[in-house]
Amino acid sequence: MRAKNPNRTVSTSRSLPIVMVVVTLLLTATAQAAAPGITGPTFNLTARASFISQPDGSMIYSWGYGCSSAPTGFNPPVARMPGANCPNMQVPGPTLIVTEGQTVTVNLTNNLPAAAGNTSILFPGFQVTATGGAPGVLTGPAGDAAPGGTVSYSFTASSPGTRAYYSGTQGDLQIEMGLYGAIIVLPSTIPTNCTTGVGAQNNLAAEAAHGEADFRLAAAAYDHPGSCYDREYLFQFSEIDPRIHRQAEEQVATANCALVTAPTCRLELQIEPYHPAYFMINGRSMPDDMDSNYAAEYPHQPYNGNPHMHPGELVLLRIIGQGRWQHPFHEHGNHVRILARDGNLLLSATDPSKLAGPLLFTTTTTPGLAMDGIFYWTGRGLNWDVYGHGYSGDTTPCVADSNGYYTSAPGAINYYEWCADHTHALEKAPFSAEIASGGPATLPDSNILTNGAWYGGSPYLGPDATIRAVGSTGSTPPSGTIANPPTTEAGFAFMWHSHNEREITTNNIFPGGMLMMMLVDSREFQINEFF
Repeated sequence: MRAKNPNRTVSTSRSLPIVMVVVTLLLTATAQAAAPGITGPTFNLTARASFISQPDGSMIYSWGYGCSSAPTGFNPPVARMPGANCPNMQVPGPTLIVTEGQTVTVNLTNNLPAAAGNTSILFPGFQVTATGGAPGVLTGPAGDAAPGGTVSYSFTASSPGTRAYYSGTQGDLQIEMGLYGAIIVLPSTIPTNCTTGVGAQNNLAAEAAHGEADFRLAAAAYDHPGSCYDREYLFQFSEIDPRIHRQAEEQVATANCALVTAPTCRLELQIEPYHPAYFMINGRSMPDDMDSNYAAEYPHQPYNGNPHMHPGELVLLRIIGQGRWQHPFHEHGNHVRILARDGNLLLSATDPSKLAGPLLFTTTTTPGLAMDGIFYWTGRGLNWDVYGHGYSGDTTPCVADSNGYYTSAPGAINYYEWCADHTHALEKAPFSAEIASGGPATLPDSNILTNGAWYGGSPYLGPDATIRAVGSTGSTPPSGTIANPPTTEAGFAFMWHSHNEREITTNNIFPGGMLMMMLVDSREFQINEFF
C-alpha cells in the first residue's frame, strides 16, 4: 500500500504548526489503547507456556513472561483502566514501568517445560547484576534460571526512554516463542514547559472540558523540553512461524524428563527456513488488536493496538521491533518525528539543546531496536474546513492565535482548528443544502459510495457530520445501525500498517496482521482508553 499524498514536516514544539493530508474517512468508535503496564521497582516474573489466539481461530502454543505474584501496581491505575491484570503468562511480557534513578529488581522463575531448558532476561542499555542463577552465554556466571529455578537481576534505571527486554538464552527459539517485553523508564525531572506551558495547559483544559482522564505515564518522555506529549501508545511488532511453535508443542508433550539426564529431555527444533504466517502488534493481529486492553477473550494477550487522538495533540509513539524480521511500519497522515532510539535522545551535534531526530515515512523496526517518536495531526494544509463550517446560520468562531490555530476556547468542538481554512468549502456540488459549494472536490453520493458499519459517510468532524454531508432527509448506509447512527460523532481514520504487504495478512488472508487505525476525533468525543 502506498501513501497517496506526501506527508509534511512535523515539529515536537508546541508553538510550531504542521501540514497534513487525510487518507481515509470513517466513523469512529471509543478509543481502546494506551501504554499500560505494571509498576516497580521490584518485579516478580515467571516464564510459562500457554496458548495465544489468532483471528483465524488458531491457538498458538507459546512461551511468555508473566507475574508470579501480584504486581506493586498498574499504570495507568486500575481506577482509570478497570480490568487491569498481569497473568502468569502473556505475550508480550508485562510492560515494566519505572522512574529514572530507581534501582530495579526483577526476580525471574523458570516455569517453562523442563525440555525447554534454561531461560533468562536481557536488559540492553543497563548495567545488570545477576544473582542466584546458572551460567549463561549472554547473561554471565549467574544469569540463567534452570528449570524450576529463580534468578534475580538488579540494575539502575539510569536514563529515561523505551527499551526492549527479551530472553538471553537460545534467543533464536525463545524470543520466537514469545519471551520478550518492554521496559519504560519515566524521566525523574519533567521539563517545566511540559506542565505549565500554554500548549500543555490548553490541552489539559480541553480534556477537562469534555470529561477526559489523563492516561499518560508522564507529561514528557525525557528530561528534554522538546519531549512533551499529550497522549501515548506502545507498539511491539513481532511475528510467528507456526511450524516452530507446533514442533515445540509436540516435543514438549513427548519429552522424557523424569530424569534430568534423560537423552530425550530436550528440544530438537528446525528453526530454518523461517516462514512466519502471523504478524502481530502487541501480541495480537488485526482486528483483535483493536479490541480493548485486558479484554477477557485474550487472557494471555492483554495489550492492544488502537491509537486515538484529537487534532493538535502530540502523540508519543513507543515502538519496538521484537521479532526476527525488520518491519517497515507506515503511519498514514504524517511522518513521525523520532526523538530517541533505545533511550538515547537524538540531539543536534552543533546545539545539544535541540532535538535532531529524523522524520520517518515508515518507522522501520530493526529486531531489538526501540524508538520514541511524535505523531501530530491538525488538518492544516488540506485547504478545506474539516468541520464543515460556513453553512446557513452557522456562527461558529475560529479566532487564530499567533500560530494560526483556534486555541482560545479549549472547550470548543473545533479547538485547534486551522483558522485559515475556516468556512472554506470542500464540495463543488454538495448533496446537503447546509454545506457551502464551490470547493475543490466533487464527492460521490455517500448513499451509494459504500456500505459497512464503520463508514461515516461524511468528510467532516463533529457530532452532526453526517447530517451536514447528506442533509436531514438523506441516509447513510447502513442507516439506523448502532455502529453508524447519522446524528452521532464522526471522525477521520488513518490506516497504519506494515509496508510489507504480506505482513497485513493473517495466515495469508487479508486483512489482518500488522494493521490498525489511528482515529482522529473532534473534542466532544471522549477518549477513554479503558473501554
